[in-house]
Amino acid sequence: MEDRVYESQKVRKISFEGDALRMSMDWSVEDLDKIQVLVESTAGASHPSSYHLGELVAEIEKGVYQFGGKPAIYTATDICDGVAQAHGGMHYSLPSRDLIASMVEIHALATPFDAMVLSSAGDKAVPAHLMAIARLDIPALHMPGGAMGAGPCLRSNEELWHMSVEVDKGQMTKEEFLAFQRACCPTCGACQYMGTAATMQAMAEALGLALPWSALIPATNAEIRRSARDAGQQVMRLARAGIVPSMILTKKAFENAISVHSAIGGSLNAVMHLIAIAREAGIELRAEEFDEIHRRVPVLVDTKTAGHYPTELFWYAGGVPFVMNEIREFLHLDVLTATGKTLGENLDDFNKNEMPRFAEMFLANYKLNRRDLIYTVKKPLKPEGALAVLKGNLAPAGATIKKFAVVADMQVHQGPAKVFDRERDAVDALLEKRIVPGDVVVIRYQGPKAVGMPEMFFMSELIASDPELSRTTSLVTDGRFSGATRGPCVGYLGPEALDGGPIAAVRDGDLIRIDIPGRSIDIVGIEGAEQTASEIDTVLAERLRQWSPPAFHHKGALRQYTALALPALEGGSASRGGL
Repeated sequence: MEDRVYESQKVRKISFEGDALRMSMDWSVEDLDKIQVLVESTAGASHPSSYHLGELVAEIEKGVYQFGGKPAIYTATDICDGVAQAHGGMHYSLPSRDLIASMVEIHALATPFDAMVLSSAGDKAVPAHLMAIARLDIPALHMPGGAMGAGPCLRSNEELWHMSVEVDKGQMTKEEFLAFQRACCPTCGACQYMGTAATMQAMAEALGLALPWSALIPATNAEIRRSARDAGQQVMRLARAGIVPSMILTKKAFENAISVHSAIGGSLNAVMHLIAIAREAGIELRAEEFDEIHRRVPVLVDTKTAGHYPTELFWYAGGVPFVMNEIREFLHLDVLTATGKTLGENLDDFNKNEMPRFAEMFLANYKLNRRDLIYTVKKPLKPEGALAVLKGNLAPAGATIKKFAVVADMQVHQGPAKVFDRERDAVDALLEKRIVPGDVVVIRYQGPKAVGMPEMFFMSELIASDPELSRTTSLVTDGRFSGATRGPCVGYLGPEALDGGPIAAVRDGDLIRIDIPGRSIDIVGIEGAEQTASEIDTVLAERLRQWSPPAFHHKGALRQYTALALPALEGGSASRGGL
Protein backbone atom coordinates (compact mmCIF):
# COMPACT_ATOMS: atom_id res chain seq x y z
CA MET A 1 0.00 0.00 0.00
CA GLU A 2 1.27 3.51 -0.84
CA ASP A 3 2.05 6.30 1.63
CA ARG A 4 -0.99 8.34 0.62
CA VAL A 5 -4.03 7.43 2.72
CA TYR A 6 -7.06 7.02 0.49
CA GLU A 7 -10.67 7.49 1.52
CA SER A 8 -11.53 3.86 0.84
CA GLN A 9 -8.91 2.73 3.35
CA LYS A 10 -10.14 5.13 6.04
CA VAL A 11 -13.64 3.70 5.71
CA ARG A 12 -12.39 0.10 5.94
CA LYS A 13 -11.27 0.77 9.51
CA ILE A 14 -14.84 1.45 10.65
CA SER A 15 -16.99 -0.44 8.11
CA PHE A 16 -15.99 -4.09 8.50
CA GLU A 17 -18.94 -5.51 6.59
CA GLY A 18 -17.83 -3.77 3.38
CA ASP A 19 -14.79 -5.99 2.86
CA ALA A 20 -16.81 -9.16 3.31
CA LEU A 21 -19.46 -8.02 0.86
CA ARG A 22 -16.87 -7.07 -1.76
CA MET A 23 -15.17 -10.45 -1.48
CA SER A 24 -18.46 -12.17 -2.30
CA MET A 25 -18.06 -10.64 -5.78
CA ASP A 26 -14.82 -10.39 -7.77
CA TRP A 27 -12.58 -8.87 -5.09
CA SER A 28 -9.54 -10.68 -3.68
CA VAL A 29 -7.98 -9.94 -0.31
CA GLU A 30 -5.19 -8.09 -2.15
CA ASP A 31 -7.69 -5.95 -4.04
CA LEU A 32 -8.99 -4.47 -0.81
CA ASP A 33 -5.72 -2.59 -0.26
CA LYS A 34 -5.64 -1.08 -3.74
CA ILE A 35 -6.82 2.31 -4.97
CA GLN A 36 -10.52 1.79 -5.60
CA VAL A 37 -11.77 3.29 -8.86
CA LEU A 38 -15.37 3.82 -9.89
CA VAL A 39 -15.72 3.08 -13.61
CA GLU A 40 -19.18 4.35 -14.49
CA SER A 41 -20.81 4.70 -17.88
CA THR A 42 -24.22 5.22 -19.39
CA ALA A 43 -23.99 1.84 -21.13
CA GLY A 44 -27.37 0.40 -22.01
CA ALA A 45 -29.72 -0.38 -24.86
CA SER A 46 -31.10 3.15 -24.82
CA HIS A 47 -29.50 4.52 -28.01
CA PRO A 48 -26.36 4.36 -30.18
CA SER A 49 -24.41 6.80 -28.00
CA SER A 50 -24.49 4.34 -25.11
CA TYR A 51 -24.99 0.89 -26.62
CA HIS A 52 -21.26 0.33 -27.23
CA LEU A 53 -19.84 1.81 -24.03
CA GLY A 54 -19.36 -1.59 -22.41
CA GLU A 55 -16.39 -2.12 -24.74
CA LEU A 56 -14.79 1.10 -23.51
CA VAL A 57 -15.50 0.23 -19.89
CA ALA A 58 -13.66 -3.07 -20.38
CA GLU A 59 -10.61 -1.17 -21.64
CA ILE A 60 -10.76 1.38 -18.81
CA GLU A 61 -10.92 -1.56 -16.41
CA LYS A 62 -7.78 -3.05 -17.96
CA GLY A 63 -5.94 0.23 -17.62
CA VAL A 64 -6.82 0.55 -13.94
CA TYR A 65 -5.69 -3.04 -13.28
CA GLN A 66 -2.44 -2.52 -15.21
CA PHE A 67 -1.54 0.38 -12.93
CA GLY A 68 -2.37 -1.42 -9.69
CA GLY A 69 -5.90 -0.26 -8.96
CA LYS A 70 -9.19 -2.09 -8.39
CA PRO A 71 -12.01 -0.96 -10.70
CA ALA A 72 -15.70 -1.40 -9.95
CA ILE A 73 -18.19 -1.17 -12.81
CA TYR A 74 -21.40 0.84 -12.40
CA THR A 75 -23.93 2.19 -14.88
CA ALA A 76 -26.85 4.62 -14.99
CA THR A 77 -27.95 4.77 -18.60
CA ASP A 78 -29.28 7.84 -20.33
CA ILE A 79 -32.09 8.53 -22.78
CA CYS A 80 -31.91 9.70 -26.39
CA ASP A 81 -33.29 13.06 -27.47
CA GLY A 82 -33.86 11.68 -30.94
CA VAL A 83 -36.03 8.88 -29.58
CA ALA A 84 -37.78 11.23 -27.14
CA GLN A 85 -38.65 13.80 -29.83
CA ALA A 86 -42.20 14.79 -30.74
CA HIS A 87 -43.91 13.28 -27.68
CA GLY A 88 -44.03 13.66 -23.89
CA GLY A 89 -40.78 11.80 -23.42
CA MET A 90 -38.86 14.96 -24.31
CA HIS A 91 -39.94 16.51 -21.00
CA TYR A 92 -37.60 14.05 -19.27
CA SER A 93 -34.51 14.81 -21.31
CA LEU A 94 -33.00 17.72 -19.37
CA PRO A 95 -34.08 16.36 -15.95
CA SER A 96 -32.22 13.15 -16.81
CA ARG A 97 -28.96 15.13 -16.82
CA ASP A 98 -29.37 16.09 -13.17
CA LEU A 99 -30.55 12.64 -12.15
CA ILE A 100 -27.56 10.93 -13.79
CA ALA A 101 -25.19 13.36 -12.06
CA SER A 102 -26.86 12.56 -8.76
CA MET A 103 -26.60 8.81 -9.35
CA VAL A 104 -22.85 9.14 -9.94
CA GLU A 105 -22.62 11.13 -6.71
CA ILE A 106 -24.50 8.41 -4.86
CA HIS A 107 -22.36 5.64 -6.35
CA ALA A 108 -19.10 7.44 -5.66
CA LEU A 109 -19.77 8.52 -2.08
CA ALA A 110 -21.83 5.66 -0.69
CA THR A 111 -18.87 3.28 -1.08
CA PRO A 112 -16.65 5.53 -1.20
CA PHE A 113 -14.19 5.49 -4.13
CA ASP A 114 -10.75 7.07 -4.42
CA ALA A 115 -11.00 8.02 -8.12
CA MET A 116 -13.30 7.57 -11.08
CA VAL A 117 -13.49 7.38 -14.85
CA LEU A 118 -16.86 8.26 -16.37
CA SER A 119 -17.65 7.29 -19.96
CA SER A 120 -20.50 8.70 -22.03
CA ALA A 121 -21.31 10.11 -25.44
CA GLY A 122 -24.90 11.43 -25.38
CA ASP A 123 -26.53 14.85 -25.14
CA LYS A 124 -27.32 14.82 -21.43
CA ALA A 125 -24.96 12.06 -20.31
CA VAL A 126 -21.73 13.94 -21.01
CA PRO A 127 -22.75 17.13 -19.16
CA ALA A 128 -24.15 14.96 -16.34
CA HIS A 129 -20.79 13.24 -15.96
CA LEU A 130 -18.90 16.53 -16.10
CA MET A 131 -21.22 17.98 -13.44
CA ALA A 132 -20.56 14.94 -11.25
CA ILE A 133 -16.79 15.28 -11.71
CA ALA A 134 -16.95 18.93 -10.66
CA ARG A 135 -19.27 18.19 -7.72
CA LEU A 136 -17.34 15.25 -6.26
CA ASP A 137 -13.81 16.65 -6.70
CA ILE A 138 -12.01 13.32 -6.52
CA PRO A 139 -9.33 12.36 -9.10
CA ALA A 140 -11.34 11.81 -12.27
CA LEU A 141 -11.35 11.58 -16.05
CA HIS A 142 -14.05 11.60 -18.67
CA MET A 143 -13.79 9.10 -21.53
CA PRO A 144 -15.86 10.32 -24.53
CA GLY A 145 -17.85 7.63 -26.36
CA GLY A 146 -16.96 8.83 -29.84
CA ALA A 147 -18.75 9.68 -33.07
CA MET A 148 -21.16 7.70 -35.22
CA GLY A 149 -20.07 6.82 -38.73
CA ALA A 150 -21.31 8.91 -41.62
CA GLY A 151 -24.54 8.02 -43.37
CA PRO A 152 -24.92 7.56 -47.15
CA CYS A 153 -23.43 10.48 -49.12
CA LEU A 154 -22.30 11.92 -45.75
CA ARG A 155 -25.93 12.59 -44.81
CA SER A 156 -27.33 12.25 -41.29
CA ASN A 157 -30.46 11.34 -39.38
CA GLU A 158 -31.82 14.84 -38.67
CA GLU A 159 -32.98 14.93 -42.31
CA LEU A 160 -35.71 12.40 -41.45
CA TRP A 161 -37.91 15.17 -40.04
CA HIS A 162 -38.35 17.07 -43.26
CA MET A 163 -38.32 13.82 -45.28
CA SER A 164 -41.41 12.69 -43.36
CA VAL A 165 -43.21 15.82 -44.56
CA GLU A 166 -42.07 15.10 -48.14
CA VAL A 167 -43.60 11.63 -47.86
CA ASP A 168 -46.90 13.15 -46.68
CA LYS A 169 -46.84 15.53 -49.65
CA GLY A 170 -46.07 12.75 -52.11
CA GLN A 171 -42.64 14.22 -52.89
CA MET A 172 -40.84 11.10 -51.65
CA THR A 173 -41.94 7.49 -51.65
CA LYS A 174 -42.39 5.57 -48.43
CA GLU A 175 -39.83 3.05 -49.67
CA GLU A 176 -37.19 5.77 -50.21
CA PHE A 177 -37.86 7.12 -46.74
CA LEU A 178 -37.55 3.70 -45.10
CA ALA A 179 -34.33 2.95 -46.99
CA PHE A 180 -32.73 6.16 -45.74
CA GLN A 181 -34.07 5.53 -42.24
CA ARG A 182 -32.38 2.13 -42.28
CA ALA A 183 -29.04 3.45 -43.57
CA CYS A 184 -28.54 6.86 -41.95
CA CYS A 185 -27.28 5.66 -38.54
CA PRO A 186 -24.78 2.96 -39.55
CA THR A 187 -22.76 2.65 -36.30
CA CYS A 188 -22.84 3.43 -32.61
CA GLY A 189 -21.55 6.74 -31.27
CA ALA A 190 -22.89 10.26 -30.96
CA CYS A 191 -24.89 11.67 -33.89
CA GLN A 192 -22.83 12.70 -36.91
CA TYR A 193 -23.30 16.46 -36.59
CA MET A 194 -21.99 19.10 -34.17
CA GLY A 195 -25.02 18.75 -31.95
CA THR A 196 -25.01 18.75 -28.18
CA ALA A 197 -23.51 15.27 -27.84
CA ALA A 198 -20.56 16.05 -30.11
CA THR A 199 -20.14 19.53 -28.66
CA MET A 200 -20.05 18.31 -25.07
CA GLN A 201 -17.48 15.65 -25.88
CA ALA A 202 -15.34 18.48 -27.24
CA MET A 203 -16.05 20.51 -24.11
CA ALA A 204 -14.86 17.67 -21.86
CA GLU A 205 -11.53 17.76 -23.68
CA ALA A 206 -11.37 21.56 -23.86
CA LEU A 207 -11.92 21.80 -20.09
CA GLY A 208 -8.99 19.45 -19.53
CA LEU A 209 -11.08 16.59 -18.10
CA ALA A 210 -10.61 14.22 -21.06
CA LEU A 211 -7.33 13.11 -22.58
CA PRO A 212 -6.09 15.01 -25.65
CA TRP A 213 -7.68 13.98 -28.95
CA SER A 214 -10.14 11.64 -27.21
CA ALA A 215 -13.32 13.54 -28.15
CA LEU A 216 -15.23 12.26 -31.20
CA ILE A 217 -12.99 9.36 -32.13
CA PRO A 218 -14.98 7.31 -34.68
CA ALA A 219 -16.69 4.71 -32.51
CA THR A 220 -15.65 1.87 -34.82
CA ASN A 221 -11.97 2.85 -34.81
CA ALA A 222 -9.65 0.79 -32.58
CA GLU A 223 -8.08 4.03 -31.37
CA ILE A 224 -11.08 4.68 -29.12
CA ARG A 225 -10.37 1.48 -27.18
CA ARG A 226 -6.73 2.44 -26.77
CA SER A 227 -7.81 5.86 -25.53
CA ALA A 228 -10.11 4.21 -22.98
CA ARG A 229 -7.29 2.05 -21.67
CA ASP A 230 -5.09 5.15 -21.41
CA ALA A 231 -7.84 6.81 -19.36
CA GLY A 232 -7.83 3.91 -16.90
CA GLN A 233 -4.08 4.18 -16.52
CA GLN A 234 -4.07 7.96 -16.26
CA VAL A 235 -6.66 8.14 -13.50
CA MET A 236 -4.31 6.05 -11.39
CA ARG A 237 -1.55 8.60 -11.94
CA LEU A 238 -3.96 11.38 -10.96
CA ALA A 239 -4.94 9.55 -7.78
CA ARG A 240 -1.33 9.01 -6.75
CA ALA A 241 -0.42 12.61 -7.54
CA GLY A 242 -3.47 13.96 -5.71
CA ILE A 243 -4.68 15.93 -8.76
CA VAL A 244 -8.39 16.65 -8.36
CA PRO A 245 -10.87 18.41 -10.69
CA SER A 246 -10.86 21.67 -8.72
CA MET A 247 -7.22 22.08 -9.76
CA ILE A 248 -8.28 21.77 -13.41
CA LEU A 249 -11.70 23.45 -13.50
CA THR A 250 -10.61 27.04 -13.09
CA LYS A 251 -12.23 30.11 -14.63
CA LYS A 252 -9.47 30.05 -17.25
CA ALA A 253 -10.41 26.47 -18.17
CA PHE A 254 -14.01 27.50 -18.79
CA GLU A 255 -12.87 30.45 -20.89
CA ASN A 256 -10.79 28.02 -22.96
CA ALA A 257 -13.83 25.78 -23.41
CA ILE A 258 -15.95 28.71 -24.58
CA SER A 259 -13.26 29.66 -27.09
CA VAL A 260 -13.28 26.11 -28.46
CA HIS A 261 -17.07 26.17 -28.49
CA SER A 262 -16.94 29.26 -30.68
CA ALA A 263 -14.37 27.77 -33.04
CA ILE A 264 -16.27 24.50 -33.58
CA GLY A 265 -19.66 26.18 -34.08
CA GLY A 266 -21.00 24.30 -31.05
CA SER A 267 -24.49 23.62 -29.80
CA LEU A 268 -26.54 26.27 -27.99
CA ASN A 269 -27.21 23.72 -25.25
CA ALA A 270 -23.55 23.92 -24.25
CA VAL A 271 -24.17 27.38 -22.78
CA MET A 272 -26.57 25.95 -20.21
CA HIS A 273 -24.43 22.86 -19.59
CA LEU A 274 -21.14 24.71 -19.10
CA ILE A 275 -22.83 27.14 -16.72
CA ALA A 276 -24.20 24.16 -14.74
CA ILE A 277 -20.77 22.47 -14.63
CA ALA A 278 -19.13 25.71 -13.53
CA ARG A 279 -21.75 26.12 -10.81
CA GLU A 280 -20.87 22.67 -9.45
CA ALA A 281 -17.22 23.79 -9.35
CA GLY A 282 -18.15 26.96 -7.47
CA ILE A 283 -17.37 29.19 -10.46
CA GLU A 284 -19.75 31.87 -11.70
CA LEU A 285 -20.15 31.76 -15.47
CA ARG A 286 -22.51 34.16 -17.24
CA ALA A 287 -24.18 33.76 -20.62
CA GLU A 288 -22.81 37.18 -21.59
CA GLU A 289 -19.27 35.76 -21.36
CA PHE A 290 -20.11 33.40 -24.21
CA ASP A 291 -21.17 36.34 -26.34
CA GLU A 292 -18.01 38.27 -25.51
CA ILE A 293 -15.72 35.37 -26.44
CA HIS A 294 -17.74 34.46 -29.52
CA ARG A 295 -17.23 38.00 -30.83
CA ARG A 296 -13.46 37.39 -30.74
CA VAL A 297 -13.03 33.74 -31.74
CA PRO A 298 -14.12 32.85 -35.28
CA VAL A 299 -15.77 29.65 -36.47
CA LEU A 300 -13.16 27.35 -37.99
CA VAL A 301 -14.89 23.96 -38.20
CA ASP A 302 -17.14 23.01 -41.10
CA THR A 303 -19.36 20.26 -39.71
CA LYS A 304 -23.04 19.48 -40.07
CA THR A 305 -25.76 20.64 -39.62
CA ALA A 306 -24.89 24.25 -40.35
CA GLY A 307 -21.86 23.03 -42.32
CA HIS A 308 -21.01 20.18 -44.66
CA TYR A 309 -19.17 17.29 -43.00
CA PRO A 310 -19.92 14.65 -40.32
CA THR A 311 -18.03 14.77 -37.03
CA GLU A 312 -16.01 11.57 -37.50
CA LEU A 313 -14.13 13.46 -40.23
CA PHE A 314 -13.44 16.24 -37.72
CA TRP A 315 -11.44 13.78 -35.61
CA TYR A 316 -9.44 12.62 -38.63
CA ALA A 317 -8.62 16.28 -39.31
CA GLY A 318 -7.04 16.59 -35.87
CA GLY A 319 -10.08 17.23 -33.68
CA VAL A 320 -10.00 19.45 -30.62
CA PRO A 321 -6.17 19.67 -30.30
CA PHE A 322 -5.80 20.88 -33.87
CA VAL A 323 -8.49 23.51 -33.30
CA MET A 324 -6.79 24.60 -30.07
CA ASN A 325 -3.52 24.94 -31.96
CA GLU A 326 -5.26 27.21 -34.44
CA ILE A 327 -6.69 29.45 -31.69
CA ARG A 328 -3.68 29.38 -29.33
CA GLU A 329 -3.66 33.19 -29.18
CA PHE A 330 -7.10 33.11 -27.50
CA LEU A 331 -6.31 30.37 -24.95
CA HIS A 332 -4.82 30.20 -21.46
CA LEU A 333 -2.01 27.74 -22.15
CA ASP A 334 -0.90 27.55 -18.51
CA VAL A 335 -3.98 25.72 -17.21
CA LEU A 336 -3.51 22.26 -15.69
CA THR A 337 -5.18 19.32 -17.44
CA ALA A 338 -5.93 15.68 -16.66
CA THR A 339 -2.62 14.64 -18.24
CA GLY A 340 -0.89 16.27 -15.29
CA LYS A 341 0.60 18.75 -17.77
CA THR A 342 -0.47 22.19 -18.89
CA LEU A 343 -2.55 22.74 -22.00
CA GLY A 344 0.46 24.27 -23.75
CA GLU A 345 2.54 21.18 -23.02
CA ASN A 346 -0.26 18.93 -24.31
CA LEU A 347 -0.42 20.86 -27.58
CA ASP A 348 3.34 20.69 -27.99
CA ASP A 349 3.17 16.91 -27.46
CA PHE A 350 0.35 16.64 -29.99
CA ASN A 351 2.36 18.51 -32.59
CA LYS A 352 5.26 16.05 -32.18
CA ASN A 353 2.98 12.99 -32.43
CA GLU A 354 2.99 11.08 -35.70
CA MET A 355 -0.58 9.79 -35.27
CA PRO A 356 -2.41 12.95 -36.43
CA ARG A 357 -0.60 12.77 -39.76
CA PHE A 358 -1.70 9.19 -40.29
CA ALA A 359 -5.28 9.96 -39.19
CA GLU A 360 -5.49 12.75 -41.74
CA MET A 361 -4.84 10.18 -44.47
CA PHE A 362 -8.34 8.79 -43.86
CA LEU A 363 -9.71 12.03 -45.29
CA ALA A 364 -8.27 11.03 -48.69
CA ASN A 365 -10.91 8.29 -48.74
CA TYR A 366 -13.45 11.12 -49.06
CA LYS A 367 -11.26 13.24 -51.40
CA LEU A 368 -10.82 15.78 -48.60
CA ASN A 369 -7.94 17.25 -46.64
CA ARG A 370 -7.63 18.76 -43.17
CA ARG A 371 -8.31 22.30 -44.36
CA ASP A 372 -11.68 21.27 -45.78
CA LEU A 373 -12.73 20.61 -42.19
CA ILE A 374 -10.70 23.02 -40.05
CA TYR A 375 -9.98 26.53 -41.32
CA THR A 376 -7.39 29.00 -40.05
CA VAL A 377 -7.89 32.07 -37.88
CA LYS A 378 -6.58 34.24 -40.71
CA LYS A 379 -9.06 32.72 -43.16
CA PRO A 380 -11.93 31.45 -40.97
CA LEU A 381 -15.18 29.82 -41.99
CA LYS A 382 -17.07 32.64 -40.21
CA PRO A 383 -15.45 35.81 -38.82
CA GLU A 384 -17.27 35.57 -35.48
CA GLY A 385 -18.32 32.69 -33.26
CA ALA A 386 -21.35 30.48 -33.39
CA LEU A 387 -23.80 32.16 -31.04
CA ALA A 388 -25.14 35.46 -29.82
CA VAL A 389 -26.85 36.43 -26.57
CA LEU A 390 -29.83 38.72 -27.13
CA LYS A 391 -31.63 40.93 -24.60
CA GLY A 392 -34.60 43.25 -24.72
CA ASN A 393 -38.11 43.76 -23.42
CA LEU A 394 -39.07 40.24 -24.55
CA ALA A 395 -36.05 38.65 -22.82
CA PRO A 396 -34.76 40.87 -19.98
CA ALA A 397 -32.67 37.97 -18.62
CA GLY A 398 -31.36 37.03 -22.05
CA ALA A 399 -31.88 34.59 -24.89
CA THR A 400 -29.53 32.79 -27.27
CA ILE A 401 -29.37 32.11 -30.98
CA LYS A 402 -26.99 30.10 -33.15
CA LYS A 403 -26.27 33.01 -35.47
CA PHE A 404 -23.77 30.94 -37.45
CA ALA A 405 -26.75 28.94 -38.77
CA VAL A 406 -28.91 31.95 -39.72
CA VAL A 407 -28.90 33.24 -43.31
CA ALA A 408 -27.91 36.87 -43.92
CA ASP A 409 -31.49 37.88 -44.79
CA MET A 410 -32.67 36.89 -41.29
CA GLN A 411 -29.95 38.50 -39.18
CA VAL A 412 -32.52 41.24 -38.58
CA HIS A 413 -36.19 40.28 -38.72
CA GLN A 414 -39.42 41.95 -37.66
CA GLY A 415 -42.80 40.31 -37.94
CA PRO A 416 -46.14 39.56 -36.28
CA ALA A 417 -46.27 36.99 -33.51
CA LYS A 418 -48.11 33.68 -33.86
CA VAL A 419 -48.35 32.42 -30.28
CA PHE A 420 -48.65 28.81 -29.10
CA ASP A 421 -48.48 27.17 -25.68
CA ARG A 422 -47.40 23.77 -27.08
CA GLU A 423 -45.00 22.76 -29.84
CA ARG A 424 -47.54 20.33 -31.29
CA ASP A 425 -50.00 23.16 -31.89
CA ALA A 426 -47.33 25.16 -33.71
CA VAL A 427 -46.39 22.16 -35.86
CA ASP A 428 -50.04 21.61 -36.80
CA ALA A 429 -50.40 25.29 -37.71
CA LEU A 430 -47.36 25.11 -39.97
CA LEU A 431 -48.51 21.95 -41.70
CA GLU A 432 -51.95 23.52 -42.21
CA LYS A 433 -50.34 26.65 -43.79
CA ARG A 434 -51.52 28.93 -40.98
CA ILE A 435 -47.95 30.13 -40.49
CA VAL A 436 -46.94 32.39 -43.34
CA PRO A 437 -43.72 34.08 -44.46
CA GLY A 438 -42.75 36.92 -42.14
CA ASP A 439 -44.29 35.45 -38.99
CA VAL A 440 -42.49 35.15 -35.66
CA VAL A 441 -43.63 31.85 -34.16
CA VAL A 442 -43.69 32.00 -30.35
CA ILE A 443 -43.83 28.76 -28.33
CA ARG A 444 -44.00 29.37 -24.59
CA TYR A 445 -44.40 27.46 -21.30
CA GLN A 446 -41.50 25.26 -22.36
CA GLY A 447 -38.94 26.32 -19.74
CA PRO A 448 -37.30 24.25 -16.99
CA LYS A 449 -39.90 25.12 -14.36
CA ALA A 450 -42.88 24.53 -16.64
CA VAL A 451 -42.27 21.21 -18.38
CA GLY A 452 -38.57 20.38 -18.00
CA MET A 453 -37.43 22.43 -21.02
CA PRO A 454 -37.97 20.13 -24.01
CA GLU A 455 -36.33 20.80 -27.36
CA MET A 456 -38.30 22.49 -30.12
CA PHE A 457 -36.41 20.53 -32.77
CA PHE A 458 -39.43 19.29 -34.74
CA MET A 459 -40.73 22.80 -35.31
CA SER A 460 -37.31 24.32 -35.95
CA GLU A 461 -36.43 21.64 -38.51
CA LEU A 462 -39.72 22.11 -40.35
CA ILE A 463 -39.04 25.83 -40.66
CA ALA A 464 -35.39 25.33 -41.64
CA SER A 465 -36.32 22.73 -44.27
CA ASP A 466 -38.87 24.98 -45.98
CA PRO A 467 -37.09 27.07 -48.66
CA GLU A 468 -39.41 30.01 -48.13
CA LEU A 469 -40.00 29.95 -44.38
CA SER A 470 -36.30 29.45 -43.59
CA ARG A 471 -35.57 32.87 -45.09
CA THR A 472 -38.62 34.70 -43.81
CA THR A 473 -39.87 33.20 -40.54
CA SER A 474 -38.41 33.13 -37.01
CA LEU A 475 -39.04 30.88 -34.02
CA VAL A 476 -38.87 32.20 -30.46
CA THR A 477 -39.25 30.09 -27.31
CA ASP A 478 -38.43 29.77 -23.63
CA GLY A 479 -37.67 26.15 -24.43
CA ARG A 480 -34.42 24.96 -25.94
CA PHE A 481 -33.16 23.75 -29.29
CA SER A 482 -31.24 20.73 -30.47
CA GLY A 483 -27.58 21.16 -31.26
CA ALA A 484 -28.62 20.27 -34.80
CA THR A 485 -30.91 23.29 -35.06
CA ARG A 486 -30.62 25.43 -38.17
CA GLY A 487 -32.20 28.71 -39.04
CA PRO A 488 -33.54 31.78 -37.18
CA CYS A 489 -34.38 30.15 -33.85
CA VAL A 490 -34.13 32.11 -30.59
CA GLY A 491 -34.32 30.00 -27.44
CA TYR A 492 -33.76 30.05 -23.68
CA LEU A 493 -35.79 33.25 -23.25
CA GLY A 494 -35.64 34.42 -19.68
CA PRO A 495 -37.52 34.82 -17.51
CA GLU A 496 -39.54 31.87 -18.77
CA ALA A 497 -43.29 32.24 -19.24
CA LEU A 498 -44.22 30.32 -16.09
CA ASP A 499 -42.18 32.80 -14.04
CA GLY A 500 -44.15 35.67 -15.54
CA GLY A 501 -41.57 36.63 -18.14
CA PRO A 502 -42.74 38.99 -20.91
CA ILE A 503 -43.14 36.03 -23.28
CA ALA A 504 -46.22 35.12 -21.21
CA ALA A 505 -47.82 38.44 -22.24
CA VAL A 506 -47.24 38.21 -26.00
CA ARG A 507 -50.39 37.99 -28.13
CA ASP A 508 -51.03 37.14 -31.77
CA GLY A 509 -50.22 40.10 -33.99
CA ASP A 510 -47.77 41.80 -31.62
CA LEU A 511 -44.71 42.90 -33.58
CA ILE A 512 -41.41 41.29 -32.56
CA ARG A 513 -38.04 42.52 -33.77
CA ILE A 514 -34.95 40.28 -33.65
CA ASP A 515 -31.66 42.07 -34.29
CA ILE A 516 -28.74 39.63 -34.07
CA PRO A 517 -25.94 42.15 -34.86
CA GLY A 518 -27.52 44.53 -32.33
CA ARG A 519 -27.98 41.65 -29.82
CA SER A 520 -31.61 42.59 -29.15
CA ILE A 521 -35.05 40.97 -29.11
CA ASP A 522 -38.00 43.24 -28.45
CA ILE A 523 -41.72 43.65 -28.77
CA VAL A 524 -41.96 46.79 -30.90
CA GLY A 525 -45.68 46.83 -31.64
CA ILE A 526 -49.03 45.84 -30.16
CA GLU A 527 -51.54 43.97 -32.31
CA GLY A 528 -49.86 45.06 -35.51
CA ALA A 529 -49.21 48.73 -34.69
CA GLU A 530 -45.74 49.97 -33.75
CA GLN A 531 -45.58 51.84 -30.44
CA THR A 532 -42.97 53.49 -28.25
CA ALA A 533 -41.00 51.49 -25.72
CA SER A 534 -42.82 53.12 -22.79
CA GLU A 535 -46.23 52.43 -24.35
CA ILE A 536 -45.30 48.78 -24.85
CA ASP A 537 -44.02 48.49 -21.28
CA THR A 538 -47.37 49.80 -20.03
CA VAL A 539 -49.33 47.30 -22.13
CA LEU A 540 -47.15 44.35 -21.04
CA ALA A 541 -47.41 45.34 -17.38
CA GLU A 542 -51.22 45.47 -17.62
CA ARG A 543 -51.38 42.12 -19.41
CA LEU A 544 -49.16 40.50 -16.79
CA ARG A 545 -51.26 42.05 -14.00
CA GLN A 546 -54.27 40.18 -15.39
CA TRP A 547 -52.27 37.01 -16.14
CA SER A 548 -52.26 33.91 -13.98
CA PRO A 549 -49.86 31.02 -14.56
CA PRO A 550 -51.25 27.76 -15.93
CA ALA A 551 -51.14 24.71 -13.69
CA PHE A 552 -48.88 21.80 -14.59
CA HIS A 553 -49.48 18.51 -12.81
CA HIS A 554 -46.29 16.48 -13.02
CA LYS A 555 -45.41 13.32 -11.17
CA GLY A 556 -42.26 11.74 -9.81
CA ALA A 557 -38.93 12.76 -11.30
CA LEU A 558 -40.37 15.51 -13.50
CA ARG A 559 -42.19 17.03 -10.54
CA GLN A 560 -38.99 17.03 -8.47
CA TYR A 561 -36.97 18.62 -11.24
CA THR A 562 -39.44 21.38 -12.16
CA ALA A 563 -39.83 22.31 -8.48
CA LEU A 564 -36.09 22.88 -8.07
CA ALA A 565 -34.82 23.90 -11.52
CA LEU A 566 -32.86 27.10 -11.96
CA PRO A 567 -33.45 29.33 -15.00
CA ALA A 568 -31.95 28.00 -18.22
CA LEU A 569 -29.22 30.63 -18.52
CA GLU A 570 -28.22 29.93 -14.92
CA GLY A 571 -27.60 26.29 -15.87
CA GLY A 572 -31.14 24.89 -15.69
CA SER A 573 -29.98 22.62 -12.88
CA ALA A 574 -31.91 21.31 -9.90
CA SER A 575 -28.65 21.63 -7.93
CA ARG A 576 -27.31 24.92 -6.58
CA GLY A 577 -23.81 23.47 -6.85
CA GLY A 578 -20.88 25.18 -5.16
CA LEU A 579 -22.25 28.71 -5.57
